[in-house]
Amino acid sequence: MRMRGTLGLQVLAGVLVAASLFPFAWMALSSIKTLRELYTVPPSWIPAAPTLSNYVKVLLESNIPRYFLNSVVIAAGATLIALVFAIPAAYGFARFNFRGKRFWQASILAGQMLPTAAIIVPLFIVLRYLGLLNTYAGLILVYMILTLPLCVWMLVGYLRAIPVELEEAAIIDGASRFVVLRRIVFPLALPGIVAVMVYSFVTAWNEFIFALCFALDSRVKTLPIGLAEFSTEFNTDWGAVMAASMIMTLPIVLMFLVMQRVFVNGLMSGATKG
Repeated sequence: MRMRGTLGLQVLAGVLVAASLFPFAWMALSSIKTLRELYTVPPSWIPAAPTLSNYVKVLLESNIPRYFLNSVVIAAGATLIALVFAIPAAYGFARFNFRGKRFWQASILAGQMLPTAAIIVPLFIVLRYLGLLNTYAGLILVYMILTLPLCVWMLVGYLRAIPVELEEAAIIDGASRFVVLRRIVFPLALPGIVAVMVYSFVTAWNEFIFALCFALDSRVKTLPIGLAEFSTEFNTDWGAVMAASMIMTLPIVLMFLVMQRVFVNGLMSGATKG
């Protein structure tokens, strides 16, 4: 009976993995198909004559390389700034008691729940007033605002689980709060920080609406906007879309592969902390 249960779980896990990987496999195969094969009915699963022409078009005949660089700069900048603010803010909520603490924690989470449509116009007015429309700084600021509330909320749970006695011992030995945060709290909370970093980066990397509204030319446009440029009123170049999607997906896949162990540890530990 136990073996049957294990076998059933393995079959279920295999089905879920196959269902999850199928869209990526189809995207990869479609990116090396000719235009004729892409429109074949019924669809051809394996390309009869694999070609790299779609990648040549995307990398050499479009603005995708520039958009890729823009996405890296903006997503990395927003993630870094979000962490700079989120770590001390979460530490303050986790370690200190002050008036209105619960209210401010709830307010931070409430900021994450606002619909995108409700904040586009106010953000547009603020960015135009500050002269940050169509700039790296403007999009970095917007994405930082987008990811910061949940980053703080997630990190509070990780920091609360770190024994206070370790910090008290360091303070008795003469360490300042900054030293305690840098040398004790930061290393112990690293799995949680990595999980928050990955969340923030992926959110900024895939964001479309804000980039569409606040990035007005190719100097600042990001990859999600670049994908939309392969679609016109009358036609969509699906081969180029799939090739560009592969290019957009690879950095995220590599990030998860490199940080997989720390990231999973962070998620598992975060599930047991409150």
